[in-house]
Amino acid sequence: MSRQSQSPLGASITLAELEDDPHPVLAALREREPVSLVPALGGWLVTRYDLALHVMRDTAAFTVDDPRFSTSRVVGPSMLSLDGDEHVRHREPFGAPFRPVAVRERFAQLLAGYAEHLLDGLEGSGRAELRRSFAGPLAAFAMTRALGLEPDEVATVLEWYDAIVAAVTDITAGHPAPQTGKDAFRRLRERLMEVIDAGAGGASSLLAAAAAGSELTPDQIVSNAGVLLFGGIETTEGMIANAILHLLERPDQLLRVREESGLLGTAIEESLRLEPAAAMVDRYATENRELEGETIARGDLVHVSIAGANRDPAVFHQPDRFDLDRANARRHLTFAHGPHVCVGVHLARLEARIALSALVRRFPTVRLDPDRPTSVRGLVFRKPSSLNAAWD
Repeated sequence: MSRQSQSPLGASITLAELEDDPHPVLAALREREPVSLVPALGGWLVTRYDLALHVMRDTAAFTVDDPRFSTSRVVGPSMLSLDGDEHVRHREPFGAPFRPVAVRERFAQLLAGYAEHLLDGLEGSGRAELRRSFAGPLAAFAMTRALGLEPDEVATVLEWYDAIVAAVTDITAGHPAPQTGKDAFRRLRERLMEVIDAGAGGASSLLAAAAAGSELTPDQIVSNAGVLLFGGIETTEGMIANAILHLLERPDQLLRVREESGLLGTAIEESLRLEPAAAMVDRYATENRELEGETIARGDLVHVSIAGANRDPAVFHQPDRFDLDRANARRHLTFAHGPHVCVGVHLARLEARIALSALVRRFPTVRLDPDRPTSVRGLVFRKPSSLNAAWD
């Protein structure tokens, strides 16, 4: 029996299904083939919650340290693409600056002011596309300040980030890395080297804090900064846009959040669970390994479906439902797990809380624009292509 024939359901899956609405397919895989060989993805897809946890925790058997790892092919080796002692060495300098207290002290007031600034510019129009006029600029502003760049560089940073994201997505889909992504990272590298050399950024710069006293070389610091930029904009923009969309699609739930401010955090966590901005993470098998009856060979690519694990009915009751009363919403795996849990998780959550709180308070009649519908799409990074809203 061929390896492909051992996963008949996986063999039939198309990239289009995974990009458009993957959840029915992921549910079928989770039930019938929780470890499935998916030729369209060029590797295995793990969809069950317990198995996803196992793969992310077992870095000895399932590693990110492989030359095929998509992000490292664009930005170079970093905390995202290293394991063991090297991973610790790359990640450790960024640990303290990204702790909750440090993040709040550096960014809470700064981001709240910028969110108000963005909404000031939108208020009189009565309608806007909120992903690229609100969620994206807020995430980009946070990362430009975190890296010691200037506020007027937000648009430039967004251009670099778009090219880097497109390159990573192309690699994940099996295409060669485009030159545009490499060029964007080269320009980012040159700019960040200027920041490091000048010691710029002041109190708000996490890059300056990480570089101070670090054993990493400037190139290594820049590679890690590229990962932070990539994750800090892409996934945070998606996180904010998805949360706004989930609430605007459910006016009754939005009303509850307005009336009970304590529900805002639950709404964000439930949105993170229901539609993670990063739908999958990659690992590579370091040895032949049995997993749920399937033989994964040394060197095989293993995709961990965060989107599939987050809707596992064995963990989450009625998993396809957006539930503000869900007691275990924070058990989602959206920020990954194990040694590679997202280093910027506290900053991302702070940004989402500030964004949603400001939007709901400033625009009490905000709603989806019925003339310009939207939906969440994406193979790896999932968010609405546009988020058109209106208000009185």
